[in-house]
Amino acid sequence: MHKIPLLFLSLALLFASTAQAQTSYTYSLVIKGGHVIDPKNKIDELMDVAVNEGKIVLVSKNIDAKQGRQVVNAKGLYVTPGLIDIHVHFFWGTDLEGTYRNGPLALPADGFTFPAGVTTVVDAGSSGWKTFETFKKQTIDRSQTRVFAELNIVGEGMAGGRFENNIDEMNAEKTAEMARKYPENITGIKLAHFNGHRWEPTERAVEAGKLANIPVMIDFGGADPYLPLDSLFSVKLRPGDIYTHCFGGDDGVGIDKMNGREQIVDIKTNKVKPFVLKARERGIIFDVGFGGASFLFSQGTPAIKSGFYPNSISTDLHTGSMNGPMKSMPNIMSLFMAIGMPFKDVIAASTWNPAKEIKHEELGSLSVGSGADIAIFNLREGNFGFYARDGQIKGKNRLETEMTIRNGNIVYNLNAIATPNILPAAPRKKPLKEH
Repeated sequence: MHKIPLLFLSLALLFASTAQAQTSYTYSLVIKGGHVIDPKNKIDELMDVAVNEGKIVLVSKNIDAKQGRQVVNAKGLYVTPGLIDIHVHFFWGTDLEGTYRNGPLALPADGFTFPAGVTTVVDAGSSGWKTFETFKKQTIDRSQTRVFAELNIVGEGMAGGRFENNIDEMNAEKTAEMARKYPENITGIKLAHFNGHRWEPTERAVEAGKLANIPVMIDFGGADPYLPLDSLFSVKLRPGDIYTHCFGGDDGVGIDKMNGREQIVDIKTNKVKPFVLKARERGIIFDVGFGGASFLFSQGTPAIKSGFYPNSISTDLHTGSMNGPMKSMPNIMSLFMAIGMPFKDVIAASTWNPAKEIKHEELGSLSVGSGADIAIFNLREGNFGFYARDGQIKGKNRLETEMTIRNGNIVYNLNAIATPNILPAAPRKKPLKEH
C-alpha cells in the first residue's frame, strides 16, 4: 500500500534534480546596483560587476541578476578593487624575542585583512634573507590573503635592536640573492629602525634593490643630528623608491628639532618643504605607514590641504597599532577624507597606486580578465572622530566594510547582502598555489 506514494516521491525527486542540473548560470557572482570606483579604468558611476571562475568578466550598466549563481545587492554601496596595504607585519610566531620576526608583535593575515576590505598585503621587512623562507612557509603559503614581502636588509629581519642596529647584519648581496630566488613573492627591500648618523644602512638597502631590480622602502630611523631628507630623496634614493611614515617625524610635536627624524612639512611656515615637492616630481613615492605613532596631524593636515596627497595609504598593522588611532585601512582612509583628501583619491591611494608601486599592475583594478579581488563599502554619514598622538579631529564620513571578495569567493560578508547565502569553504590544509 506504500508502493505508489514512494513511486511518486521518487519521481518528484528525480524531476527536481534534473531541473536543478539543467539550470545553468553565466556567472558565479553578480554584484548589482553598486557605485563602482575603479581608478585605473576611470570608472566612477553606478555599474554592475560580473565574476566567473575567479575573474572579472563584465563591468556594465545592467547585468541580468538571473545569470548569476549568487547575487550581491550593492545598492547604496561603493564597489572598489580589493584594497592593497603595502605596509604590514604578518610574520607572526612564538619566538618571544623575535618581535616582528616570527614573534608576538606580528599578526596572522586573514583575520585582519578581509574585515577591512584588504585582499593583498606587503609585509614590510619583518623577514630578512636568513628568515624569509620560514615566513614563506608559515604565512605566504598558508594565507588566503595574497601576501608579498619586502625583504629586510638585516639578515634576521625585524628581530630587535641588536640585529637592526648592526650594520654587519646588512648584506646587500645575500639580500638580493634571496629576492631573485623568489621574485613572485618579494617585491622590494626594506630598511627600518636604524638609529645613528650613518648612511651605510640606506646605501646597502639601495644596493640590494639595484642588484635585484626592485624598489626599496625606507623607514628612516633616528639620528642626532638627523640625516637630511633632502639628501635621502635627491642623492640616495631612485625614482620608484618608497619613503614610508611620510607624515611622521620626531617626538617634538609642533616644533622642528634637529634630531630624530626630519619632517616633510616646515612647522614654521606650515608648508611642504620645497625639496619634498621636487622629490615627488623626481618619482620618490610617499607612503603613509600610519602605525602606532607614525602619523602627525601637524604634518598630514597642512600637506593634504595644500594638495600633497600620499601616493599610497598603508597601515603598518601590528599588535601595537591595531587598537590605537590606526585600527584598520578603512579607518585611516576615513581619517584622510576628514582632513580633506577627496574620496576618489583615497581609493586610488589604496588600490591602483600601490599596485603600481610594487610592480604588480595586474592587481588594484576591476579590469575585465583580472582576478576578482573586490571590496564593497558603506560610506556612513554622521559625526565621527579620529585621532593621532598630536590631537583629534571630527569627520562626517566613515567607511565600513560590507563585503570582501578574494579570487571570486566571498570571504567577508557583514550584513548578508548575498543571495543565496553560501558559506565560504573552510581554510585549506595545504598551501594555496594562487597568489
